[in-house]
Amino acid sequence: MKIEERIKKDIELFELNYVKVRNEKVKDMAIRYYNDAKYYLSKGDYYTAFGCINYAHGLIDALRLFVEKEKE
Repeated sequence: MKIEERIKKDIELFELNYVKVRNEKVKDMAIRYYNDAKYYLSKGDYYTAFGCINYAHGLIDALRLFVEKEKE
């Protein structure tokens, strides 16, 4: 899989997971990285885009894990 395809797939996955999070502060930070990823992807800067979308995923994933732990 080409890096551009991988980034696009990661962006789509983020869009699915983003709506599951309720914390607005974390969502705001994550959406900024998501928007940065799309910007850098459009400029052909795949390394920066990949880093941005992965950071956005990390914020969302960490919050989802934290919320799940609190439910236990």
